[in-house]
Amino acid sequence: MPEKYSIEQIDDALTELNRELEDGQKWQIKEDKLCKTFKFKSFIRAFGWMSQIAIWAEKLNHHPEWFNVYNKVEIELTTHDVGGISELDFKLATKMELFS
Repeated sequence: MPEKYSIEQIDDALTELNRELEDGQKWQIKEDKLCKTFKFKSFIRAFGWMSQIAIWAEKLNHHPEWFNVYNKVEIELTTHDVGGISELDFKLATKMELFS
């Protein structure tokens, strides 16, 4: 089972995750969750992306909290088993970036 990240580990992993991303499209920590809103050209593209991510989430046995309206998908990641953010959250976020 993964371990809950310390504040320092979260800061380091967040910096690494956001390194190549444009301003305004970066991951953030909100209410002890790793969060980002993805925007797509259409609903079908957003839904297709969610379908791809669902496969990765199942492989990692780590499932996102997400909300979809039209072309937007709001993501909140946390590892409920450890009561906070862990390596699993950053692994899934990295997969999300690869497919966005």
